[in-house]
Amino acid sequence: MDLLSMRESYQRERIMLCFNGPISRSLIEEIGKALRNYLDTQQTTPSAAMDVFAVYIEMTQNIRHYARLKGYDETQASATVAVARDEAGRYLVSAGNLVERADGERLVATVASLAPLDKAELKAAYKQQLRRPRDEEAPSGAGLGLLDMARKASRPLAASLQPLPDGRSFFSLTATL
Repeated sequence: MDLLSMRESYQRERIMLCFNGPISRSLIEEIGKALRNYLDTQQTTPSAAMDVFAVYIEMTQNIRHYARLKGYDETQASATVAVARDEAGRYLVSAGNLVERADGERLVATVASLAPLDKAELKAAYKQQLRRPRDEEAPSGAGLGLLDMARKASRPLAASLQPLPDGRSFFSLTATL
């Protein structure tokens, strides 16, 4: 393993925090604390820091919930999470995980449907979703998390799906804040 190359790549990409592996509730909390401390040292505005933290928590909890729901083992339940900054100083919160292909396709389609919405439309969609009764048969939550992340983001959420040989896919989501 060439750690120097990894370090140089992280610096080039402005990655402040990166994690790859099985993700537990306590690990989500510990990485969250480290992220919060880092944002404090960067003189990030409190509202920006809260948005970055909230999006990180939403993404990682979604991954953990999905893996449990699917009964994935520790290897299948692993996540890749990165927090970086772009040239303009915006935060990029990205997370990826193994998904069943059909679930990934639905997620990518949902993210794409949110992309053309402006802030007012996202707020209206969020309020409408809040009022909708929760479908207990639904394989995931009420969709509020994606809407909330889209509302916090300064650009449309970006999602991708990479098919894997075993019939599953790797889903990636990035929020720019």
